[in-house]
Amino acid sequence: MGLLANKTALITGASRGIGLAIARRFAAEGACVVLCASRWGAHGNLPGTLEQAVQLIQDAGGSAAGIACDLSQAEARADLVQQAASHFGPVDIIVNNAAASKMRLPSETTTRDRSWMFDVNVNAPIDLAQQALPGMRESGSGWILNISSSTALQPVVPYRDSQVAAHIICAYGATKAALDRYTQGLAHEVAGAGIYVNTLAPENIVLTAGADYVRDIARRSPDMAEPVEVMAEAALELCSGQHVGRVTYSRRFLHSLGLPVKSLDGRSVLGDAFLPADLEATA
Repeated sequence: MGLLANKTALITGASRGIGLAIARRFAAEGACVVLCASRWGAHGNLPGTLEQAVQLIQDAGGSAAGIACDLSQAEARADLVQQAASHFGPVDIIVNNAAASKMRLPSETTTRDRSWMFDVNVNAPIDLAQQALPGMRESGSGWILNISSSTALQPVVPYRDSQVAAHIICAYGATKAALDRYTQGLAHEVAGAGIYVNTLAPENIVLTAGADYVRDIARRSPDMAEPVEVMAEAALELCSGQHVGRVTYSRRFLHSLGLPVKSLDGRSVLGDAFLPADLEATA
């Protein structure tokens, strides 16, 4: 019996990357996972599909289902939690991992781009939380984890990368700052009902399959990348423990609790919060 036995988890942005890693880690702990992504089938030149992600978890002995949904469309996400519940029962855990970004200077980011980012990065997580809250209140328990970003804070000077790199992330970071603030308010509203709401961000850039640009950065500055297992382990703790309104970061959160980092299948301990990214890994 794993930490998440008899739990149903809905994870957005789960066809690859951080979302898929969290889904795999949760499934290894006994959760039935519903993976949501923007579409079935190939997505541009990015590796992995929703079908492949579901199959990967099922092949490992886990229970998984997939839902294609464009979270930028309010009507498309209006009954997403209900759709997820139709697979394995009421949703106990939501991980709002899906995110959208447009990299432009803050003086040039258009209203359309800002609205699109706020819809995916702020409105969608809030909508899904509101959909799930009645059922969580009825059951007396629930977990909502919003994946945030260090870009919610203005980078310190001197910038680790170029000035342009620091500036073009501004609008995206503003959406994550809004998500952090809303998370804290919601967390303190619903904590008395046994519902735990938090945000989690990577310390730096997460190394995932196909993220060649992260490998390039990590080869120059190894401390700027972290293994995806660190995020998955921190997410597991935040979706099983009793944490209220945390706006926290992967490595420092695990380090503060003295927790080990395990493989995504949960079978082995890889290290601790200081676990370096494996630049040669491809999975």
